[in-house]
Amino acid sequence: MPESSTPESVPSTPSAGTPVTYQEKLWPNAWMWIIAAGVSAAGILVFAPISMAAGYTAAVVLLAIITVLLVLSTPTITVTRDALTVGRATIERRFVGSVEQFTSGEATAERGTRLNGLAYLCIRGWIDPVVKIEITDPADRTPYWLTSTRHPDKLTAALSRG
Repeated sequence: MPESSTPESVPSTPSAGTPVTYQEKLWPNAWMWIIAAGVSAAGILVFAPISMAAGYTAAVVLLAIITVLLVLSTPTITVTRDALTVGRATIERRFVGSVEQFTSGEATAERGTRLNGLAYLCIRGWIDPVVKIEITDPADRTPYWLTSTRHPDKLTAALSRG
């Protein structure tokens, strides 16, 4: 789903020697894979008038393409002692301010009516909870990052630890 451009103050990725305190991949839900299979099966209907072999081949190729796209577009959230990486964006932990978590209606409001147009987004429609991470870098116009997460308590705890 929507993912904004990378914020202005994005240092290099965390060094390989820094231990990871939290990591999560935002994999698609089961129903997204069911939709992918359904769209792929539609290839059979499109190519069946030519031949059933072409239809089955189209279905397999479509499923492979959709699977690759879903896997490659799956963002990762990584928290280390020195940095926070959400999707394609990385920021030093010293610029991470307050952290709030939202679920249900509050999460919907954060993704909608309360959303700041300058915020960095890494949200997925199939994941309800979101975490709002304040950015305190004076050189960065981005007020906060808003990210989907299946484990808002764990992400909030990892970011609250110094």
